Amino acid sequence: MDAQRRGRGDQIDPADQWVLNPNTGEYELRLNPSGAQSPVSAARGSTPPRGAGGTRTGVPPQRRRRGAPEEPPPGRRGGRRPVQRKPKKAKKVLMWTGGTMAFVLVGVGAAGYFYLRHLEGNVTTTDVGSAGASNFSKDEAFSVLIIGTDKRTGEGNEGYGDKGSSGHADTTILLHVAEDRSNATALSIPRDLIVNIPDCPTKLEDGSEKVVPGLRGVRFNRSLGESGRDPGCTMRTVKENTGIQVDHFMMADFNAVKTLTTAVDGVDVCVEKPVNDKDSKLVLPAGPSKVEGEQALAFVRTRKSFGNSGDLDRIKVQQQFLGSLMRKMSSSDTLTSPSKLLKLAEAATNALTVDKAIGNVGTLKDIALELKKVPTKNIAFTTVPVVDNPAEKIKATVVFDQSKAPQLFDMIRNDVSLTEAKQQKKKEKDAEAARLKGTKAPASEVRVRILNGGADPGSAQKTLQYLQVEEGVTKSENDGNAPAELARTTLEYGPDQADQARRLADIMGLSGSAMKPGESVTNSQGLPSMTLTLGKDFKGAGVKLDAPVEAADVEKSTADKVKCAS
Repeated sequence: MDAQRRGRGDQIDPADQWVLNPNTGEYELRLNPSGAQSPVSAARGSTPPRGAGGTRTGVPPQRRRRGAPEEPPPGRRGGRRPVQRKPKKAKKVLMWTGGTMAFVLVGVGAAGYFYLRHLEGNVTTTDVGSAGASNFSKDEAFSVLIIGTDKRTGEGNEGYGDKGSSGHADTTILLHVAEDRSNATALSIPRDLIVNIPDCPTKLEDGSEKVVPGLRGVRFNRSLGESGRDPGCTMRTVKENTGIQVDHFMMADFNAVKTLTTAVDGVDVCVEKPVNDKDSKLVLPAGPSKVEGEQALAFVRTRKSFGNSGDLDRIKVQQQFLGSLMRKMSSSDTLTSPSKLLKLAEAATNALTVDKAIGNVGTLKDIALELKKVPTKNIAFTTVPVVDNPAEKIKATVVFDQSKAPQLFDMIRNDVSLTEAKQQKKKEKDAEAARLKGTKAPASEVRVRILNGGADPGSAQKTLQYLQVEEGVTKSENDGNAPAELARTTLEYGPDQADQARRLADIMGLSGSAMKPGESVTNSQGLPSMTLTLGKDFKGAGVKLDAPVEAADVEKSTADKVKCAS
């Protein structure tokens, strides 16, 4: 039997190697007899290995009467039935965990240790230094820059990309996930957008570092590949031009689209008109279709079949494609199929290059699970607002639309949703709203010290002058910079200062959530004082912080909607 199994070991479906252990009620990874054994089964008294001639090593010989049944080995009770392999995959109940993006990974227990190490070996990492976060936190908002390069790798990609190139930022999406996981925004960045690329510290293969000089007024796609610029440079370029901090990156080339779509047995797409593109070789009938592999790559790469044959129209098609891929990856058909999940895990990890902070399978799984908490109806796709470059007679590049882009970037930085459903999170909770209700002390009785916790330099002094001169808050003082920067402006006060806090909140336009009941501090006169810390959301002296936030006037779609490309 062992010889037969060894002879056909390479034909065993990986899903068939997960077997229910009746002693523990858990599924364990049963590898080929010649391979390594899972740590769980090894730790639970599994059968000792056989030595030469098939005898068990490490087991003392036992004498028995002729014809008598063989006694069970020490440490095992007689009469226990051996573990039986389930005959059909359909009857196995496996606990798997999946995600909803290209980095969806399979979650397994300790029994899958060796397989997880195998997956981890698939992932390529890049040290981006200070360009990103040093680790991933489940309790904070996070932004991941998803980069699709035009680098040619593998067979069948001769018709795509720049031959011999190290790869430029061909498709770039900034995925920002809100702290409370109520919403996420996927912001597409056109490759032909004119930006300033900052100086980029870059780690070399020998461990040394060099600084790649920056460029001004160039295409965004030059932030990667050219002159040795790495993904960390693309991250720095995004922050330089949008003000949005990028925590991590995930990069893949053309092969990722082919392997991921094949792993999930195709992705549903829809086109309004028949497509027959000679350049990309995409051929589709009008209406819904399913694409995978080479055809899926052609779908996201084609330009001439949609809109005005430009990059902005191609971006819309890519957003629709990604929405469909998300739905397919998070569908029960995928998440309950061990074979599909194994294929998806292999495809995703082989396709990815990520920053070192998230370069292990456990962290990638955590990211996928955090994203899975966001309802697909609240994952909004949009594109950086742009206009044609006024400096060009023949329009080839675009520039930021200054009437729309800054507002959109500010909304993303502050976790403001682009969908109506996500706007609900901005409503104050009853307990927070109650902090604003009650009597208000006269402005002349408000005692407060002001700290700068991330606002523009000089904001604390300007606010002090405004409060004293314009609002009559004369018992106020500038106490310099806060120990740490804050995303939002806060007002901390003691139990007996609630009426003062309500007056200052009314003057400053503070919400109930910005008011922090706590303890008073002693000011320079030795008297109890509140603490007003101006955060990054501070809009300027005399500008109320609760000014209504209107939805950005940008074109958007959501991951739960099926749309036909036109």
